[in-house]
Order: sequence, then structure tokens, then C-alpha cells
Amino acid sequence: MTLTPPAALARKGFFKAPLALFRRGASAPRPRVVRRLPVERDWPVAAIVAVQVGILVVAIGTWEIAADTGWIDAFFWSRPSAIGETLLTFFESGRAVSDTLFTFRSTILGFALGTTLGAAFGLSFWWSRNYARIVQPYIICFESLPKLALAPLIILVFGIGLASKVALASALTFVVSTLTAYAGVKAVDQDGERLFYSLGATRWQVFTKLVVPSCVPWIISILRVNIGLALTGAVVGEFIASEQGLGRAILYAGQTYEIALVWVAVMVLSVLSITMYVAVSWLESRLRRGVGQ
Repeated sequence: MTLTPPAALARKGFFKAPLALFRRGASAPRPRVVRRLPVERDWPVAAIVAVQVGILVVAIGTWEIAADTGWIDAFFWSRPSAIGETLLTFFESGRAVSDTLFTFRSTILGFALGTTLGAAFGLSFWWSRNYARIVQPYIICFESLPKLALAPLIILVFGIGLASKVALASALTFVVSTLTAYAGVKAVDQDGERLFYSLGATRWQVFTKLVVPSCVPWIISILRVNIGLALTGAVVGEFIASEQGLGRAILYAGQTYEIALVWVAVMVLSVLSITMYVAVSWLESRLRRGVGQ
């Protein structure tokens, strides 16, 4: 066997690759970096609440100082101390309770009426595809129409009492409920319908045992949206013409330049809105659990 001399191997580049690896220090592989999903530790509830309260206190204190030092015009922005005094007067006079109850009644009635009628109307589209194709363009047209523009007409027809506020709140929630229920109707399992008919079920039995239960989750999903729309309709109706309500209180305070009263009415309206939203969210969760069972 003939051995190749080292000089010949060097000329062929036999030692170049190992030598380059040795010079670059690549003889030992680098450790692989393992990247993991960052995990943030949840704060205690007390800490979250403390931070939230702290932010509110700092904001109110800054507002009061800015009004005292003239950084902001207290006439247009008022000040927390004046708002607190007006809040006490608003509740002591009884106007807070009466106005809040009026807005609450009109919102809840409009929410219930608009959601129920809209869901029933949307479910009725299952009975006939031709009927649904005829009515659908009108529903879409009514949906695209700014219904708040109809508020003056609704006030003229139903008067300045509770009925007009309920009608306006219902108008805002009716179309949304109709389109949502109709979307649920179109998503009904066709194989399930064929199975029901093959077992001898009537159309009414298919509707009550299959279509309605299938659409209930769709209808439930729109409740939180509808409560906000109903409150918007009720307040806008009170803006235009009303004898009571938080919307009327805000409009009156703005016209008389009682800025503190504006803030008070807005605060009460916000509390009412949050309360109704939480209540509807609780109702939605209960209904979802009931449907799941």
C-alpha cells in the first residue's frame, strides 16, 4: 500500500477545513437556546382594585388642582367639589331616583320588546325561503337607515311620555335581533331537518324542537349589544322631548350652563349603564349554561 506524503495532502487542501474549524472555535457545538412563552403572574384582586382606586383619586385630585390654579376654566369644566355638592342636591331633591327609574323603564321595556319581536321575526324566515327573500331587502334597508333620525317623528306619533322612548329603543334593537336570528336560521343543520322529517315530525315540531333550540345561542349572543342600543335610544328620545329621564336632565343642565349637573347626570347614567350591562351578562351566562345542559 502506498502512503501519500503530508506535503501532497496539504497541497490538496486536506488540512484546510479542520484547521478553519479549529481557528473559529467551532469544534464544540453551541448550546441551543430554548425559548418559552412568557408567563405573567396575576396580581391579587386587592392590588388591582388599589391601582384602579389610585388612578381615580389622582385624576380627581389633578382636576381639582387644575380648576383651583386656573389651568382649566372651571366654568366650562366645573370641579369635583362642586360636582359632589350637586350630586347630593340631586339625590336629596328626589330627581335622581325619578329620572333614573324613567330611563331604566324605557330601556328595559325597549330592550325586551325589540329583542323578542326581532328574534321572532327572524325565526319566521325559516318557514318560507321566498318570504325571506322578499322581506330581507326591507330589513337591510331599515338597518342602514339612521333610526335616530326618525326620533322626531316617533316623538310626534307616540308623544313625549314613556311610549316614545320605548318605541325608539325597540327600533334600535329590533333589526339587530332580526338579522341575528335569521343568521341562526340559515345555520340550522339540514341533515338534522331531514332526520326529523324521516321520523315523521311535522313542520311545527321541526321548528320548535330543532330550529328554535339551534337559534337560541345566536339570540343570546346579541343581548349585551341590545342593552346598549336600547339605552342609547331611550336617552336620545329624552334629549328630543321628555318630561323625565337622565337624558332630559343632561339637556336641561347644558342649556342652563349647569356643568356640574351635566357631570352628575352623566355619572348616574354611567352607573345605570354598567349595572344593566352586568345584569344582562349574568343573564347571558345563565342562559348559555341552560342551553348547554
